[in-house]
Amino acid sequence: QVQLVESGGGSVQPGGSLRLSCKASGIIFNAYTMNWFRQSSGKQREFVATVTTGGSTFYADSVKDRFTISRDAAENTIYLQMNSLEPEDTAVYYCRAYGASDKIYWGQGTQVTVSS
Repeated sequence: QVQLVESGGGSVQPGGSLRLSCKASGIIFNAYTMNWFRQSSGKQREFVATVTTGGSTFYADSVKDRFTISRDAAENTIYLQMNSLEPEDTAVYYCRAYGASDKIYWGQGTQVTVSS
C-alpha cells in the first residue's frame, strides 16, 4: 500500500520559515520524481517544486529563491524548506510521487497559514 505522509505545517508570521516533510512508503522511492503542490481556498491546485530522481530541482516563479526542495533516499523522504513566507503562501501543501507509466500518488496534505 502506497502512502505519502506530509508533516511540518502550521501557522507562522510573515517573514517566517517552515520545513515540510513527506515520507513515502510502498514505492521504490528512487524511481519517482517527487513534487510539492499547494491549493489555496477557492483556487486550483498549483505546482510549487520538483526534485527529480537525479536530484535536479525546479520551482514555480512565485517561490523561487525562497523555497528549497530536497530528497533523502535513506529516509524515503522529501522536504520543502520555506523561508520568507508571505500571506500568499497560505495553502494546503500536498506531496506527489510521479513514476513510470504515469503512476501518480498524492499525500493527504498539510496546512500552512501565514498571518500576522
